[in-house]
Amino acid sequence: MADEVRRNDAEQRYEIVVDGMVAGIADFRLDGETVVLPHTEIDASRRGQGLGAILVQGALDDIRDSGRTVVPVCWYVAKYIEEHPQEQDLLAA
Repeated sequence: MADEVRRNDAEQRYEIVVDGMVAGIADFRLDGETVVLPHTEIDASRRGQGLGAILVQGALDDIRDSGRTVVPVCWYVAKYIEEHPQEQDLLAA
């Protein structure tokens, strides 16, 4: 279903691309070694397909690979991390 999750540094967001079109975004802001995730959004026509979870997982994978930690300001990201204990080590102290 999802073609890719990519980091768009110019727009400071992660994007989930489906069938060549951006179907959702997760905004981010770098604060030293911490990544703040304030907002996620999936296109209304694509909601209910699990794309939010794929997007957040892709963002967290990238953050982990970079050696940074995360501050989940967005309620959806916070809930995702809460429901996935294997991601909780990414939380900033």
